[in-house]
Amino acid sequence: MRNDRPDDSDSPDGRIGAALDRRGFTTRRLRVRLAVVLLALSLVPVGAVGFALYRLTNLGGPDSVCDGAVTADEVHDLLGSGRISEDKGRYSATKDFTGNSCSATVRSGLFETSEKVVQFDIVLNIGDGPGTLAASDARLLSGETAGSVTPDVAWAVLPDGCQKGVRTAVFTSEKGHDEARAALAVTFANGVAKARSCGGRKLSPPRSLSAKGAETDPDWANLCGLPGFAPAKNPEAQWRMPQQVTTAFGPIWSCTIGGNPRYDSRAQVFAITTEPRTTALTQKDGKESSDVGRARWVAGGTLVATCQGKDVFFTVNGGYANGLEKPFLFPDQKDLVRQFLAAGGKAIGCEPIL
Repeated sequence: MRNDRPDDSDSPDGRIGAALDRRGFTTRRLRVRLAVVLLALSLVPVGAVGFALYRLTNLGGPDSVCDGAVTADEVHDLLGSGRISEDKGRYSATKDFTGNSCSATVRSGLFETSEKVVQFDIVLNIGDGPGTLAASDARLLSGETAGSVTPDVAWAVLPDGCQKGVRTAVFTSEKGHDEARAALAVTFANGVAKARSCGGRKLSPPRSLSAKGAETDPDWANLCGLPGFAPAKNPEAQWRMPQQVTTAFGPIWSCTIGGNPRYDSRAQVFAITTEPRTTALTQKDGKESSDVGRARWVAGGTLVATCQGKDVFFTVNGGYANGLEKPFLFPDQKDLVRQFLAAGGKAIGCEPIL
């Protein structure tokens, strides 16, 4: 059958309808484009915020480091805000071996990244004696916690009930912040003790730190501030010899003569360790006979004597000129040791050693 109905597209109404259809299609397409643009605009600040959160905070990062011994918040308290990454290596909270450490790095910054690092070490002091802990520029922890802070390291001995001679050490890329570094060393010590199920009582954070000892010129008749300590000095030793002494006696009192022993072998070091938990050495490790009264040699330049019922260690190290094998600053070592035991023991209230 023939369809005599005219083509609507040729009619004015048909052309208008088609135009409207085309206009409607164009409008829908514009709506879609506008929606996409608006959506993109709405995502820009979200992405910027997300980028900032990632670069400036620890959102999504670890809650703790070193197998939970230290929290992320405690790391941030020292190093500031940012994203924490951890490097554990062979670290173990329950074992003792050389190089047992883990580290945390805090990275922060939107466009330029800053990096701050803290390294946590577990150290067993068994062969060198407690004199290795001596540092005349140390600030000692107050209270019952054995530890100190120097510009290089903060350390704390594990709580009573744990293996003797084990300490935690904290090294940071940031200098200063002595109180914060000391607190972190104590926190780490408590975390290690918990992992080892030892030490019934947690170490308390240090209430304060002793003042750093000032450098002075030595009084050769009362060396290191010890009355009557007057060992004979080599007259050939003519370089300037500053004296620096810790301002507290516990857990380690230390005195250096002649400079920084970290860099100069000529510097003479004296130390008295009144906390026996700082080392695994004991009185029985010493020789059966001795020519220094009640004191016994236990390691290197360290002797031990019983004072008020507990082991106290006396250390004499250094004093060698570069290239010389014999003591240079105080040539008569026997006299030096005997005088130090007598004067040092008296200063801490020890019964006569000689």
